[in-house]
Amino acid sequence: MTQIFKTMLAGREVTVETGTLAQQTNGSAFVSYGDTQILITACMSKEPKSNADFFPLSVNYEEKLYSVGKIPGGFLKREGKASEQATLHSRLIDRALRPLFDKGCRNDVQVIATVMSVDHDNAPEIAALFGCSLAVCISDIPFDGPVAAVNIGLVDGQFVVNPTSAQREVSALDLTVAGTEDAVLMVEAGANEVDEETMIKAILFAQQELQPLIQLQKEVVAAVGKEKADIPYYRPLAEIEEKVFPVSYDKLKEVIVTDDKVLRNDLIDAARAEVKEMFIEEYPENAMDIDEVFTKALKKLIRNMITFENVRPDGRKITEIRKITCEAGRLRRAHGSAVFTRGQTQVLSAVTLGQLREEQILDGVGEEESKRYIHHYNFPPYSTGETGALRSPGRREIGHGALAERALLPVIPSAEEFPYTIRVVSEVLSSNGSTSQASVCGSTLSLMDAGVPIKAAVAGIAMGLIKEEDSVVVLSDIQGLEDFYGDMDFKVAGTSRGITAIQMDIKIHGIDEQILTQALHQAKEGRMFIMGKMLETLPEPRTEMSPYAPRVISMQIPVDKIREVIGTGGKVINQIIADTGVKIDITDDGMVYIMSVDMAGAEKAKAIIEDIIREIEVGDIYTGKITRILPIGAFMELPGGKEGLIHISKIAHERVEVVEDYLKVGDITTAKVIEIKQGKYDLSRKALLPVPEGMEAEKKNNNRNNNRNRNNNKNNNKKDNE
Repeated sequence: MTQIFKTMLAGREVTVETGTLAQQTNGSAFVSYGDTQILITACMSKEPKSNADFFPLSVNYEEKLYSVGKIPGGFLKREGKASEQATLHSRLIDRALRPLFDKGCRNDVQVIATVMSVDHDNAPEIAALFGCSLAVCISDIPFDGPVAAVNIGLVDGQFVVNPTSAQREVSALDLTVAGTEDAVLMVEAGANEVDEETMIKAILFAQQELQPLIQLQKEVVAAVGKEKADIPYYRPLAEIEEKVFPVSYDKLKEVIVTDDKVLRNDLIDAARAEVKEMFIEEYPENAMDIDEVFTKALKKLIRNMITFENVRPDGRKITEIRKITCEAGRLRRAHGSAVFTRGQTQVLSAVTLGQLREEQILDGVGEEESKRYIHHYNFPPYSTGETGALRSPGRREIGHGALAERALLPVIPSAEEFPYTIRVVSEVLSSNGSTSQASVCGSTLSLMDAGVPIKAAVAGIAMGLIKEEDSVVVLSDIQGLEDFYGDMDFKVAGTSRGITAIQMDIKIHGIDEQILTQALHQAKEGRMFIMGKMLETLPEPRTEMSPYAPRVISMQIPVDKIREVIGTGGKVINQIIADTGVKIDITDDGMVYIMSVDMAGAEKAKAIIEDIIREIEVGDIYTGKITRILPIGAFMELPGGKEGLIHISKIAHERVEVVEDYLKVGDITTAKVIEIKQGKYDLSRKALLPVPEGMEAEKKNNNRNNNRNRNNNKNNNKKDNE
């Protein structure tokens, strides 16, 4: 039976329809927010996945291009691999939902949000996250929800809930917060150097503003919700836990404290093998249980050490940053490069500068159609000392690259200031915590090394949290173990003036204002320390670009001359490129960008374009190719695709009987404009040629004789009249 539920959010109606669509699922809902409409389905396998040692949850955000009236590009004309934006939205929803499932669940759970209609004033990812939570809540899938999210903008100093498209254009903040009725679960933000206090207020404001969506879910669950299924959860045998845990804990205490990740992992693996050997004979069918209990002991040990002893696995203090080293200019032929090392985390970032037309074209349902600053992040298996297949980037790589891109975007100069497409690639060479923030730091240095005039340096840091009962410890610069066994991964990037990007994931059921405030202020202190180390290596962008980087000459031409510079079918501009070896971009407003490593070629191309746009006047001199031959003369090309006629009498000083004796098609010659009549140009070649020796005297005698004849004629006429 169809049922419809409604509420208001940011002055716009949210509608939920249940009982009509996709009825073979465990739970489904059709959500409308303005004209944005999304179908959400939730399904769970009937049996648990055998031998799985993790909770198999998958969240998919599926963009359909019919939702914005587009036909997909390419030969197949159908949606293919998820766009980068769709991948990021899938991650966003996953990070909000995952903490609210029991980690012992081994049944496959799949949640799919199919975007069917998009109204850009009403963000589809916000409606999708709400709908995914709702679909699971009303299903029989065990879930500790509901959860919802809102987007917060900052326009004219005021917070705006779910800003419209026009408001997003001028907003200094793009903040998405997911939370439950009581606490914040997930934060994602890009900002234009927003200060910590404003960010805290925005996050807490968002937590309050998402409550109507929480209450609507409760209303729908009360009306149509199913009874939760009684599924088996994976738990180690109590007997095994009782025996294995204390032994594991004691053995781990002997090996856990070392600042060398590789050595520590080897020692932990050895302890694990020793414990397994001790108990596997007694419990031959329970190797997974022994492993699970050993891991629980490791987690408990790390958390107890940090919480009650203030000792971290590598011996650092709670707020201490690992040793930092920076190197700029590592790669000789790259346009800019840098290596950033923090402890055993190391990232090499490389910059490539290209012409504006090389910007990335985006094929998705979003409003943005292209971008000229691109950041890519690669995480090869050798970065953790392992082997593995080299595949295309996964969700993690795409997410970390997007986070670093968002962190640096506010300081990237505009196309008018720096007319290049900019691509930065961060290669993770070694990983032990927060490689995404290391890529922020490495990319800042590589951009400065390339001579990109960024507005300020950006540094990033990852914060952690250990919460045991009433004891709370916020960690600065977390490493891998502290991230994996901690309660929070809070990445903060920014300049000395403020925050440019945030990503926060919570593994517990939310954090409060006190923890949030402490984490952000502690992050600022760490960020400033890291930035100081970076600026010791390279205090500002280089004034000289790499000799291998292309240079750009820009010029403005009248809009009505663009067609002349391009020519029919691109004939003129392609010829300029072929003759000079440059790359040329022309914008609709008449800005011309000429790019070349060879400045002589760029200057030559500029001179050719200036000739093309210059109005042809009598007295101008041009060099061009002969395009046609007629009995009356030769036609020579002029700038802008025009032609001028060199009459047979204007080819040479001597009498010309046959044009081809002097000029042939394809010859390059120089001529002077002697007359312009009704858009036709008469040229003279002989006007620029020296008069042959002897011809000047003959010419003078001829002139003298002509004058004498004219005078004689006048006298004879006078006598006749008398």
